[in-house]
Formats: sequence, structure tokens, C-alpha cells
Amino acid sequence: MPFGITLTLLIGKNTPRPAPGYLMEAFKSVEVTHSDEGYSGFQITFQVGRAGKESLLDYKLIKDPLFAVFNRVILIVNLGAKAKVLMDGIITHQEFSPSFTPGNSTFTITGEDVSVMMDLEEKSVEHTAQDEATIARVIIGNYSKFGLIPKVTKPPFRDQPTKNERIPSQQGTDLEYLKTIARRFAYVFYVTPGPASGQNTAYWGPPQRKDKPQKALTVNMESFTNVDSISFQNNALSATAVKGSVQDRKTNKIRPLQENSSDRPSLAAQPSLSKQAYRRIQMYRETGRETAQADARIQALADRSVDKVITVTGELNTLRYGALLQARKLVGLRGVGATYDGLYYVKSVTHKISQGEYTQNFTITRDGIGTTVQILPV
Repeated sequence: MPFGITLTLLIGKNTPRPAPGYLMEAFKSVEVTHSDEGYSGFQITFQVGRAGKESLLDYKLIKDPLFAVFNRVILIVNLGAKAKVLMDGIITHQEFSPSFTPGNSTFTITGEDVSVMMDLEEKSVEHTAQDEATIARVIIGNYSKFGLIPKVTKPPFRDQPTKNERIPSQQGTDLEYLKTIARRFAYVFYVTPGPASGQNTAYWGPPQRKDKPQKALTVNMESFTNVDSISFQNNALSATAVKGSVQDRKTNKIRPLQENSSDRPSLAAQPSLSKQAYRRIQMYRETGRETAQADARIQALADRSVDKVITVTGELNTLRYGALLQARKLVGLRGVGATYDGLYYVKSVTHKISQGEYTQNFTITRDGIGTTVQILPV
């Protein structure tokens, strides 16, 4: 590991324990990706060889029961005096790459965060007289053995139908359904490791854009620079307004609908949805909704459209940055000029750790150009 950084690996069937010495001696590299869409995942590579009676019939590490699929893996990074749970996941894949050159054979275990256990069984379930936030809490509660702590935010519109109106029906896995009901409000669902080892936070709610920004990413500022490479993309076709009409299922009245702005806090001085000369317009065509439901749906469509107007990718030098960049939170960027400086939402971070090296590849996004702040945390 780089100076001042240590990595702790816990592994086991139910309650992971510190990896034995022989396993850490074979450690080669680890890659962990946190994303606000899909699973977060990990990949750990070990060097393997055959020597002595224990490896007469097979490689010792490959037949080690600690590497069995569906075992649990916890990775903890100590950066200076701070310890951070980097991953709590489940082994789902193994890969063996033998080499004819002694010492170059590798064995790799790959896995996903513990939410993968919510995606194994398709179900047909009725959630009678329950709104989406209540359904989310109930489903998450079924996975307490993985240390899931529910963090559920109530939507602005509470849709709790009576038994005589309709019965919310789940057709698919628990993970699929949690994400489906989240998308109705432009919400997200994901699981993050921590705060303590063995615990995981299951978040169902809006993207977190109101927290205090993380330490700034810095470019072209001599000794303050902590970003090794960076690039920008501006997608003029992303921002989308929504219009249409709805016939309220209760009153039978028809009402026009139109949404030209996002209700998320803008991170840009010139939000594309309201400032661009042209923008896409999507028609709302859902039927059988109440007016309040339709309003929530078109707002969600507009909100999701601005997520990737500006997309920034780059590589962060962890030692210079002095911290772990966290996905799904805000971060400041400085040193690239007034057009692209300012606050961003961290969409994904990939941690790459090997002997003597630790880099973080990131993707950050926002809804337009220009900064809304003049001072950033450093």
C-alpha cells in the first residue's frame, strides 16, 4: 500500500473475519466501484502457485473455502487516522488465469454489494393499502441479517390506495421493485457500506444534493493539484421538458400538464432545462392517474433528464487528495475555468489499490454550465 494507507480484508461465510496471513501475502490488487445506478462491486486479485504437499492436487488458494461463492467480503481502508468501510459485498464470480511462467498465475474473486441478495428471487407480492415509502421499509426490513439500516425519505406525494381502489403489486425481485417505485419520484435506491463494519445503509429517496460538499477536486494549481487527468462532456440533448394531459380517475376532469424545470437544487449558474435555446419535449401519456399522481410523474421525468447534462470523468491522486471521494454526494471542482468550476454530484467512483498505488477514477455530473459558488471546501 502507499505510505499512510492500509487495507484490511475480512472474509467468511456469515460473519467475516480478518483474512489469514497466507492469503494477504498472495494479495495483488483490488478494485471497488461505487455507483448511484446498479450494483456497487469489487474485484480482488491474488497471485497463486503450487508448492508442497498441500498443492499437490490443486492450488491451495483456489480450493480455500474462504473463497466460496456467496461468502461475504468486507474491505476497510485506513487513510491516516481514519478508517472507512470501502465495501461490504458478496462473492458472485471466480476467475482463474493460469500462467506457464512461475508466479504469474492469478485467481480473482468478483462480487457485488449486499443488495445482490435482494435480487435473487422473483416474487409475486401484493402490498395492500401501502404507499411506496412504507413498502420500501418493509422490503428492506426483510434483510436485517446483512446489517441493513433503512433510510427512507417520504415522497412529496403520498400514494396510499385503499383496497377497493387498487392493490400495488410486485412482479419481480425485491431490488427491482424498490428501484421501480423509486423512479416514480426520480428517487434512487442503493446500499452503502457502514457506518460500522458489518452494517450497511439502505437508502431510498432523492439524490443527495444538499449535503456539505466534499473536499474540492483541484486542477492546474501547482502543489494543490490532486487530479491527474480530467475531461468534460456537455450533452445538449439531455434536458427534457414534459407536457400532456391527464383525466383524473376520481373527478373525470381533464387537465393539461406541463413541466419546464427541475425541482432539484441546481448546481449550475445556467441550468440547461431553463436556459438552453432548444430542448427536448416529451409527451406524458399515462392513463388512470389522479392529477397529483400525474404531477409527480412529470416532475420525475424532468428531474431525471438533467442528471447527465454535464458529465466529467477523471483520475484522482488519493495521497494528494488525502481522503476517499464518496459517490452519491456533492464535491467541488476548481482550476478549470468559470464554465466548469463549481459544485457537482458524484455519480460513481472506482478505487484501484495495489502495492504502492491508490487511485480513484470518478464520474461527476450536473445540470448545466457556470458555477453557483465562489468558495469551495479544500
